[in-house]
Amino acid sequence: MSKTPPGSGPSFSRRDMLRFTGFAGVAAAFSSSLAACGGPASTNATGSTVDSITAVIGYGNNQTWDPLQTASAFSMAAILHSYESLVEGDAITRESYAGLAKELPKDVTGTSFEIELRAGATWHDGEPVTADDVVFTFTRALDPKENVLVRTFLVPWLTEVRKVDDAKVEFVLSKPFPYVLERLQTVKICPRHVFDGRWADAIAGKAVGSGPYKVVEQAPLSFTRFEKFDDYNGPRPAVYKKMLWNSIVEAAPRVAKISGARPAAQIAENIPPANAEQLQKDGRTVQFADGGNNLWLMFNTTHAPFDNKLVRQALHLAVDREKMLKVGLKGKGSVGTSFINPKLPESQPAANALAYDPDKAKDLLAQAGVTNLSVTLSTTNTTLVADCVNVIKEGWDAIGVTTTLDSQDTKALFSKLDSGFDFQAVATTQNAQQFGNDPDLQVRYYYTGAGVATKYARWSGPDQQKLTSLLDEAASETDAGKRDKTTKKVLDLLADQAVVYPLVFTQLGTAWDPKTIGGVRAQGYPGLNVNQAKPGSGA
Repeated sequence: MSKTPPGSGPSFSRRDMLRFTGFAGVAAAFSSSLAACGGPASTNATGSTVDSITAVIGYGNNQTWDPLQTASAFSMAAILHSYESLVEGDAITRESYAGLAKELPKDVTGTSFEIELRAGATWHDGEPVTADDVVFTFTRALDPKENVLVRTFLVPWLTEVRKVDDAKVEFVLSKPFPYVLERLQTVKICPRHVFDGRWADAIAGKAVGSGPYKVVEQAPLSFTRFEKFDDYNGPRPAVYKKMLWNSIVEAAPRVAKISGARPAAQIAENIPPANAEQLQKDGRTVQFADGGNNLWLMFNTTHAPFDNKLVRQALHLAVDREKMLKVGLKGKGSVGTSFINPKLPESQPAANALAYDPDKAKDLLAQAGVTNLSVTLSTTNTTLVADCVNVIKEGWDAIGVTTTLDSQDTKALFSKLDSGFDFQAVATTQNAQQFGNDPDLQVRYYYTGAGVATKYARWSGPDQQKLTSLLDEAASETDAGKRDKTTKKVLDLLADQAVVYPLVFTQLGTAWDPKTIGGVRAQGYPGLNVNQAKPGSGA
């Protein structure tokens, strides 16, 4: 899960970040009465793997299920199976195809285009999907008072969505935008008659979409059940009659579910690299994918000496990233040479790669006039972070920076940050790629609106304004070559400032039983997608 997604708008309450991730504690509002079948909370398989599937997700299902503002890995993955956007995208490449739209718009290069809805599309409660639902969804998505997460991805280019007739809407843009189709994928259309004035129901776990699967039971921190939506008439119908998704945050029991001669689950994500070999011996297919998942350093730019970019750069240069890759990630990842994973096609190397150079780190601290520096590094307590931050401490101690590690539960750390915690430095993981691949989104997620750089690192001033200007310039450029050159300036600026910046990018592992399931792929962001699954070799 991405722990700290951005919003946008003039003001943010302390609980804004909590509502995006669901840390506000809505578990008590879930109700197993969603289930037609009822029954006790169970983690047993749902039955034959031809008719059903059991999956394991390494994140909690007790966080917000609001499709417009969740950043929960579990919820987002589930929403991809139960809701639809007008434009959908391939789970890996994000290549666009028509979802709720009858067809993709033929021309999105201007400042206006229309989209017609797929005929016969219905909500899970049987009501028809209409243009009013689309307008309702986008009106909320653009509302600064609602300030939902997806607003950050829309406000730079989208002005309004208007109803043309009951089955058609018009998009009005403030300027041409090269990533229109990709960005429409982030907005899941929601039923007005269900959620108008009742978004608390969505936060608490109610899911009524138009996708191939409907949610029928929720057991917070345990499981979610799905059933095939028989009236779905879209491009990717449900493969299974039933799905059971177990929520298992701890690595050992999660891996156990997919282990052995007769595994209890057919597919599991968030597989630790250390377990890959044994799972392969058990006959599982194990794949690791590169993506946006990264471990980053963030500095409080209002807290001296971290207001000085030379100090921030020095502390990056003191970290042996190759060692971190070997020790912390067991080789499953890549060293950060840019703000975007160098293994992704959208990446370009930054002019300053911030490569390991302890002597230069000492020199930069001297240039900044900093001596006898002591740093408290606040971190989250996941296994991956714990293994990596020891390398950070070792590097900082080696250049004479006294380092104290302050490790805590993810919820505890971000609750403190939301309360105005006067931290010095933070190290944790995050992944914007669950929302999209394009470089504009990857940067805005962290650096605009209420992203971590502006909200927590409190970064502002001429350099922040320059970054926003460059992002807007790139996003307005229709020539791909020119756009890449401007994006390169963005990436160079991010490396130079090093306010929130990745040290390493982590691969994410997925394991499945090829005898019972095929047609699935590991993805470089949390969760899984079985919308194109196929029977396995033994089915």
